[in-house]
Amino acid sequence: MHIYQRQNYIPILEKLFKGKIVIIYGPRQVGKTTLCKEIQKKYPDSKILVCDDPIIAKSLEPKSIDELRKIFDNKKLIIIDEAQRILNIGLTLKIIIDNDHEIQIIATGSSSFDLANKVNEPLTGRNWKFYLFPLSIKELSLEYGSTLSSKLMELLIFGTYPEVVSSTENKKEILKSLASDYLYKDLLSYDGIRKPKIIFDLLRLLALQVGNEVSYNEIARTLSINRDTVRSYINILEQAFVIFTLPPIHKNKRKEISRLNKIYFYDNGIRNALVDNFDMSEGRADIGALFENFFISEKIKQHYYNNTESKLYFWRTKQGQEIDFVEEYRGGEEYKIFECKWKDQIQKIPPMWQKKYKNYQAKLIHKDNIFEYFVNNK
Repeated sequence: MHIYQRQNYIPILEKLFKGKIVIIYGPRQVGKTTLCKEIQKKYPDSKILVCDDPIIAKSLEPKSIDELRKIFDNKKLIIIDEAQRILNIGLTLKIIIDNDHEIQIIATGSSSFDLANKVNEPLTGRNWKFYLFPLSIKELSLEYGSTLSSKLMELLIFGTYPEVVSSTENKKEILKSLASDYLYKDLLSYDGIRKPKIIFDLLRLLALQVGNEVSYNEIARTLSINRDTVRSYINILEQAFVIFTLPPIHKNKRKEISRLNKIYFYDNGIRNALVDNFDMSEGRADIGALFENFFISEKIKQHYYNNTESKLYFWRTKQGQEIDFVEEYRGGEEYKIFECKWKDQIQKIPPMWQKKYKNYQAKLIHKDNIFEYFVNNK
């Protein structure tokens, strides 16, 4: 299996053995276990416990610190993989951190709605949170260098899951497996999912609306369910790292709450698997939407990996003036705005934006400069 250098690797190492538990969130198959094994190489006095095995998960339910030490074989670095499988995992972690300051725990979880709910209260102020996503442009550039630009269409269509990027022949099959098995394994075991078919239909609808404002009322009517169910399922999909929402920015905060969000996928390949379209042609009708999804998902990765202190939005007026991506800094004192277009063109800042928002920097991202932008900028 190919090993990619991950942006989180050094930051995680820097947090070890400083009195807090390290938690790594992310979807299945993005490389959390691989990252942990790379970290483990730095610490021979370590052990990985994979909790997909129900016997291991059961053994880590809350018990005395002496019993836990026996399970850990007196190792100093313990990696608990798929920790959300453990009943009352937060209490187990609290027992460890309260009673043995020499043990460093790294816990990974592929379903943040589960693991976060179980650890937030017991571990308040006692953990570092990291997120791992499909490979970023920055990470890919470390592997492919200047040849990366030739892979743009491939990345737009098949996405950046490590196994997919590494494969030379079976990208479609791997993606379909991810979209049908690994991706939904946590979702369908969650109590909030009452009708599995509905969530598949919802995902397909969202895949077809990438880059557009999404009406929960319209989706509810299409799927013959109520609006609250739509909202609940979208929230679950967000917390499972399948999709993310981008809210609108508005000077009137009350209006901002009432406006429609946009919804994007963390990975283009998963999106294309949902609509079963792997056409590599630049002439495909959704090429602009694919490029926009790719760019904005990269911005989300950049935001998390660099701990950027900004709020993220899009901007659109009733008259149709629009900005694809907005970074708000210092409570609205400064902005960075981005337009993403498949082809290079003259960037036009909407007059209404110029009237309402004064202190901003603008950037046009297109197919010929996207890699340069993400490789050279934090």
